[in-house]
Amino acid sequence: MTSERRSQKDWYSILESSPSDMLQDLKQKYQRLALMYHPDKQGPDVTVTEAEEHLHRFIEVDQAWKVLSNQETKRAYDLQLRASELNQSWPVDAHVCLDDMTWDDDNEVYTYGCRCGGEFSIGREEAEGEEAIVCCDTCSLSIEVKTTT
Repeated sequence: MTSERRSQKDWYSILESSPSDMLQDLKQKYQRLALMYHPDKQGPDVTVTEAEEHLHRFIEVDQAWKVLSNQETKRAYDLQLRASELNQSWPVDAHVCLDDMTWDDDNEVYTYGCRCGGEFSIGREEAEGEEAIVCCDTCSLSIEVKTTT
């Protein structure tokens, strides 16, 4: 099992909401923020820098609404969010560098012995990221494999 890290925006925080908010609550928050940051609603005393920041914020609010207002995209986003939370809180028993693992030509995986006698295995594709969480094939222990130096 590997952890996949994505630099993804938190659409809920952009809308100042939470996953438990109902669609009507999300809509009200979206409307309030969209009105607050809409380029046509800015006063004459707003500096160019502030106007650019407001435009950027308006675009983010609009993107967040597009994701969270659609039932399918919201469900997919919620699943990604939950998977990310699970990966971040996964208990790690050891940190191992990929260089410390052994390449198995027959199975085309890197392996590392577990203290229970089992093995941790990571494939070439999984090893392409910066780090990965790998579970033992015998027990419940897991290691974090640092794949870059």
